[in-house]
Amino acid sequence: MSGQQQWTLLAIMALLVLTVTAGEGGKAEKQGKKERKSDCGEWQWSVCVANEGDCGLGTREGTRTGTDCKQTIKTQRCKIPCNWKKQFGGECKYDFQAWGECDMATGKKNRTGVLKRALMDATCPDTVSATKPCGKIPKTKLQDAKKPKREGKKRERTPMD
Repeated sequence: MSGQQQWTLLAIMALLVLTVTAGEGGKAEKQGKKERKSDCGEWQWSVCVANEGDCGLGTREGTRTGTDCKQTIKTQRCKIPCNWKKQFGGECKYDFQAWGECDMATGKKNRTGVLKRALMDATCPDTVSATKPCGKIPKTKLQDAKKPKREGKKRERTPMD
């Protein structure tokens, strides 16, 4: 090998070493950024508040703590389904059993529900119970008390001459 080829080979090796070390340096910076993100706490979300009424589109506010966090408060759009039982919170959905028999002492019947789904970070009880009035109790009618149906009199038509 000539001297010029040796110098060329040496220059190429030097360039390779520089590119490898520069590439590793960039990775170290990225890991440093990831570590800074871990200094921020987890987002804590408030309950969804409807814009109008008690269901539909709304907003929730999130907060987090941390020394190097750029953003500590943010607002997020959310939705409260209108067909959910609001008695148990607009963010909790339950599977309910069939209504039980009427309790004659209280005049009410009840049923229980098991938590099916909760929206976002909602705190929902695992089981809930609901009551409602029994409503009208059908009275048994005696067969003899029914009035007989009237049979209508049919007129026979007589042809007119």
